[in-house]
Amino acid sequence: MARVFEALSAWQVMLAGLLFFGGIYLVFGAATWLLTRHVLPALGIGRPLDPRPLPAGQLRREFAQSGLSILLFGTGMIFPWGLLQLGWAHLDPDAGWRKILVEILVLVAWNDVHFWVNHRLLHAKPLRRFHLPHHRSVVTTSFSTYSFHPIEALMLGNVILLPMVLHDFSFWSLVSVPLFSLFFNCIGHANYDFFPNVSYAHWFAASRRHHLHHACYNGNYGFQFTFMDRLFGTRLKADAATSQLNAFRQSARHDGRT
Repeated sequence: MARVFEALSAWQVMLAGLLFFGGIYLVFGAATWLLTRHVLPALGIGRPLDPRPLPAGQLRREFAQSGLSILLFGTGMIFPWGLLQLGWAHLDPDAGWRKILVEILVLVAWNDVHFWVNHRLLHAKPLRRFHLPHHRSVVTTSFSTYSFHPIEALMLGNVILLPMVLHDFSFWSLVSVPLFSLFFNCIGHANYDFFPNVSYAHWFAASRRHHLHHACYNGNYGFQFTFMDRLFGTRLKADAATSQLNAFRQSARHDGRT
């Protein structure tokens, strides 16, 4: 597969990228929506995190912004392909499953570091305006995952370029990055606590932590794990959004909506 990818033309690479990113966005997003809106509640597994309703037009806006991100991610496949064509990076076509597994684990950790750094930069004053479109989704959905300003999409979408020039990865290791990234992203934006009984610090509580990031705007800049937020002291407390959610519930009871 590595040799096939390298042999593609630039137009074929971009078309394949568009189909790949568009396909996984729709499949992962729809599956997460179905699970958290219908299947898991019916089974009594987990619970919603933020009870506030979605504003009118939010899903339409998320699809529009995500479509632009998919365009950038898909056509952006020309850059890793270009590194291979220039000889600045190489793929290992003979990697065994053990090497692929180790590479994926390294890329999972790198993805969290890369995300935290770029996410923290996007909350700094010079770049904040490029992150605000994503934060318009205060109550998130699985379709918020790619709902980015183009600048943010470019910053987050270059995650594999540096690793590629430092190491000869397997093609399958690199392909895993958008797959596990979108999987974790859907969990984080699902507005659903899949494991209510685990501690707030647990890996499985990522949706709780990212829900707080959107509810409070600052803090919890990490992706799936907590090591970067712990290291730099940016982790929010577990009850950071309690006051605003309680205020909504009281207002809802007063209006007779619950």
